[in-house]
Amino acid sequence: MAAAPVFAVVGHPNKGKSSVVATLSQNDGIAIALEPGTTKKRQDYPLSIDGQVLYTLVDTPGFQRPRRVLEWLEAHSASVSDRADTVRAFVTQFADNPQFVDECELLAPLTEGAGVIYVVDGSIPYSPQHEAEMTILRWTGRPSLALINSIGPDDHSDVWERALGQFFQVVRRFDAVRAPFEHHLGLLKTFGQLEPDWEQPLNEATRHLSEQRQQRKRETAILIANTLENMMSYRAKRTLTKTQAAAISDQALGDELRNQWYRNQRQKEEQLRIAIEQLYQHNRIQRQEPELVWHSEHDLFSERSRTAWGVNRRYLATAGFGAGAMGGIGIDAATLGYSLGAGALIGGIVGAAGSYFYGDRLSLPVLSTGILNNGLKTASFGPVQDSQFGYVVFGRAVNHWWHISQRNHAGRELLDLGPADDHWLELLDRQSRRVIHQVFERCRKNRSVDEKTRQNFRSAVAAAMDAFDQWRLNQI
Repeated sequence: MAAAPVFAVVGHPNKGKSSVVATLSQNDGIAIALEPGTTKKRQDYPLSIDGQVLYTLVDTPGFQRPRRVLEWLEAHSASVSDRADTVRAFVTQFADNPQFVDECELLAPLTEGAGVIYVVDGSIPYSPQHEAEMTILRWTGRPSLALINSIGPDDHSDVWERALGQFFQVVRRFDAVRAPFEHHLGLLKTFGQLEPDWEQPLNEATRHLSEQRQQRKRETAILIANTLENMMSYRAKRTLTKTQAAAISDQALGDELRNQWYRNQRQKEEQLRIAIEQLYQHNRIQRQEPELVWHSEHDLFSERSRTAWGVNRRYLATAGFGAGAMGGIGIDAATLGYSLGAGALIGGIVGAAGSYFYGDRLSLPVLSTGILNNGLKTASFGPVQDSQFGYVVFGRAVNHWWHISQRNHAGRELLDLGPADDHWLELLDRQSRRVIHQVFERCRKNRSVDEKTRQNFRSAVAAAMDAFDQWRLNQI
């Protein structure tokens, strides 16, 4: 395989170079600041998948004295044919000169064979002062691409586009913070067309990145499914001796186990958030989300949470019929089919009725205590008694995944996870609804989930993620 391409991201100070590098290298650890001069030295950021480097981005300081540099180049060049050599000579001669340290840092990777990604801020007016920079970059003779990365609210991209077209092979508008994943791949494909030696490795890179994105989605579905099953079925337990049982009231024991149960649910949800963020290489994200504080307007069991992330009666009736029918099949099997499907029908009706009348409230688990046996007493709190609990946690989890999967690594703003305005599960196919509801019901009834059902559940979660993605697209 040909060597992995290297791209030097260059331009004027404070025009979004580091943001472009962070997004294209999937690295949220790159320093991004508003003040000029954040990048002092060139820094290489390879993008790797399974140990294989697909390409490398080089973050560079901004131009400081481009006109002085161009004057030197023009004075020492004899013809057009020696311009690249003249740039190389400049870097060699002034490498240790503090007056041109930034220019040498940004030009060095170009003299070593890197391609040019020139970044400008399309929110500020075009100025001829940038032409010295663009002329120097053209002198390097390297494959070049210009990106218009608008940082502020104004838009002068049209003028920039016409000016940049005079100097660069390709000009693209690219919002480093908000550009969708497809735009990343488009840039790689474009560069492959500019340099024949890069076409094959960059085609491989786009394939690997697309596969990685699908794999991350599959792994997220497994993480969400496993967490839901764990949270729905969890019971806080305690075994007490006769002396301990006599020393604590049922009220105090219930409060203790209830708080233990609450802490577990908060912890499991937070662990899920972190696992998804790390899967997508967002390791420094700042997140804001209504905490699962009990007995408040943001309480997981509150009417507000149920309305935002739960499901309505009609949905529960439909899903409940499917889940009940699945359970009723056991009746048919036990009667060797002589019930003529009555078991499935009865199970479906009972499941639908139970879900319908049960679905307008979000009830807490209950405390269970066992009688003294061999000098020991057992007590437990859970599992959760309401399938709506699963839908609320599910909705919050998928919403978080969607924002993480769409977030570029240049983003530094607070991730604010608000509730949905409409329920997206209405877009989910009926079979997936039934599988999800069946698992929720089994968990709340303290019944085990077999491996086949668990696999179907993971597939249904993945389908729900697709439904949420479609729902979000419809909102745009």
